[in-house]
Amino acid sequence: MEPAVSIIKALGGPSRVAEIVGVHRTRVSNWMRAKAVGGTGGRIPQSHHIAILRAAREQGKDITAESLLPRDDYEGGAAA
Repeated sequence: MEPAVSIIKALGGPSRVAEIVGVHRTRVSNWMRAKAVGGTGGRIPQSHHIAILRAAREQGKDITAESLLPRDDYEGGAAA
């Protein structure tokens, strides 16, 4: 479930990302689940994007605002 899986892994896993954004670990785990089973289908809620980008910058990770966009919402890097 991209982009959540890659970003969560890069930042240290669900527990670490939960600390970064200030939510329970199960919320972060839900970002990696399909919508059909109560997840977000790989989407990271926009309300957490700034905290994630800040943490990525502090950790020297190559995560950009574009990295947070769901893969199905854009083609070739431009919004659809």
